[in-house]
Amino acid sequence: MHRGFFLALVLLAPVLLATVSVAHADDCADAQTQTDMNICADKAYRKADGELNALYTKIKQRLAGNAETTKQLVAAQRAWIAFRDAECTFAASGVSGGSIYPTVYAGCLEDITRARVEDLKTFLSCQEGDLSCPVPPH
Repeated sequence: MHRGFFLALVLLAPVLLATVSVAHADDCADAQTQTDMNICADKAYRKADGELNALYTKIKQRLAGNAETTKQLVAAQRAWIAFRDAECTFAASGVSGGSIYPTVYAGCLEDITRARVEDLKTFLSCQEGDLSCPVPPH
């Protein structure tokens, strides 16, 4: 009986430790370990990326029926993604191979993504008659 309990404990230990780590990472304001900081930085980036994707989808919806402008938006977004990834790889290169690399890289991704979010918000708030805006008002 003790052997079965021990085996169950050995099998459940990684799950329990992962749960504790995730619970710690949920408190990002007080992240203390590098692992928690890495998890928190990734969560912050993913939140910004979700916002970006929602705005991008809204813009594509507003451009429905305008194939050329939609094509230009897609090309611009792909170029922006390539820039973002290259920029963050460069920005984090000073800590490449270190345990802090994921935090620095994700922090860069978040910062650049938040800037793009603001750009897309601007496109979505164009006023009627603004000829410099490629996105029609809602």
